[in-house]
Amino acid sequence: MMNKYIVTAILLIGMSTHTLAQDTIHAQPICKDSVKYKLGYKQLIVPAALIGIGIVGVNSDWLKARNGAIKEEITENIDKKITIDDFSQYAPMVAVYGLNLCGIKGEHNLRDRTMILAISYSLMGITVNGLKRIAREERPDGSNNGSFPSGHTATAFMGAEFLWDEYKNVSPWIGVAGYAVAAGTGFFRMYNNKHWLTDVLGGAGIGMLSTKVAYYVYPRIKNKLFKSKSLKNVSLIPYYSPKNSGLYCQISF
Repeated sequence: MMNKYIVTAILLIGMSTHTLAQDTIHAQPICKDSVKYKLGYKQLIVPAALIGIGIVGVNSDWLKARNGAIKEEITENIDKKITIDDFSQYAPMVAVYGLNLCGIKGEHNLRDRTMILAISYSLMGITVNGLKRIAREERPDGSNNGSFPSGHTATAFMGAEFLWDEYKNVSPWIGVAGYAVAAGTGFFRMYNNKHWLTDVLGGAGIGMLSTKVAYYVYPRIKNKLFKSKSLKNVSLIPYYSPKNSGLYCQISF
């Protein structure tokens, strides 16, 4: 029953996002003076530390013991799984488009922020899947060897960082809410016995770093590749199935 609600909600959000793209894409010119994003070492400290803890946790006996203790504490009295994390991982990024639909403008227009999100999602997905293949860490429930890092958590924190960067000048509380949802997603991955704490921490760091890098490289990519071109159409639609989930992005030139 929960999965039916999740699928319905994602389809509705996807339809709204697609409609917004079709209705506004021609009305908004590409922002020539895109907000310049500086990627200093201070911005890398938190995500690098989280990723580092996650990587060390794959082979550290001490951290594995802590993971086991936390798992027992969280799952001790659980009778039923709550699969809200399958939906909440996308909530922060979808909120960016929802706020725009309500008339609250962010830092970038529709096309620029969609390109930034596409870059973020690509970086995050490549990194997460690459590390899963290398680490081959067994999940707490023993279902497979794709535990590290947490893809759900990486997606959620990628979206939270995206929401923060787009709306921090409107209200910092919008970004705080996004990070709260992302943290909740990470918690439910442990609650549902799908990930260890270090998987969640590593995923959070990857998600944050992917968005930071995307904001840094996008103006440079746009100036070099799209300077004489215009984007005719952009659509972004989340999708979910019992075995797979993600974002479908279509861009026309």
